[in-house]
Amino acid sequence: MGFSVNTNVGAMAALQSLNQTNKGLATTQSRINTGLAVSSTKDDSASYTIAQTLRGDVGSLKAVNSSLARAKSTVDVAVAGAEGVSDLLNQMKAKATEASDAGLDATSRAAIAKDFGALKEQITTIIDSSEFNGTNLLKASGGTVAALQSTDTAAATLDVANQDMGAVTTAINASNSGTFTTAAQAEAMVTVIDTQVTAVNGKLSTLGAASNKIDAQMEFTNKLSDVIEAGIGNLVDADLAKESANLQALQVKQQLGVQALSIANQAPQTITSLFR
Repeated sequence: MGFSVNTNVGAMAALQSLNQTNKGLATTQSRINTGLAVSSTKDDSASYTIAQTLRGDVGSLKAVNSSLARAKSTVDVAVAGAEGVSDLLNQMKAKATEASDAGLDATSRAAIAKDFGALKEQITTIIDSSEFNGTNLLKASGGTVAALQSTDTAAATLDVANQDMGAVTTAINASNSGTFTTAAQAEAMVTVIDTQVTAVNGKLSTLGAASNKIDAQMEFTNKLSDVIEAGIGNLVDADLAKESANLQALQVKQQLGVQALSIANQAPQTITSLFR
């Protein structure tokens, strides 16, 4: 092509190259700022769509974990209460055994019976207090626990049945109105308490197993959430070390592009030398 002041092909080529460099620089800077190689569906429609779906799964797993955490707290409160009842029953058994001594005088036995009655009242207090978030697994009217296990809302829930411990005091009260005045009555009370200790230990075992099951499900849910989040990262996260190196290269190209454009813009001025 001959010399022309109307069309500067070199300048146009240099400008196109500079624009391309600036576009790449803007993309790299965006990746560095956000930490994402795919921050919009315009970057990579397939990867972005998959990542969005996985983000929804992570959100659902957080809801599942929250449900399990509430169930865990409810069960743990019930376990603490049941352990307290078990400890009190052991103390009551010791009192009743002491009172079953035929050689004990009536005054001493009455004092022991008073302590026994206080322990029995404490059992009722513990049962009534073992409530979390409106649920009390130790009261017949306290409700049950039903926690989510997965993001599939149609799947079976993790259920923990009510472990009514009101039967403990009911059984004790059925024996001589829950007290004793003679050695024989105290001996009979020991038998009643032994039965209740066995029953409470069985319910404690049930609650302990439920707590362990919830722990295991929470651990699995957390691991699954971590794996999904890692998968999202593999799809959309930027390699910042690579982007940093690319940024340096693009900045040099940008400087060279500006210089090339400047040189190309000066080319038409050489035409004036032909007319001297």
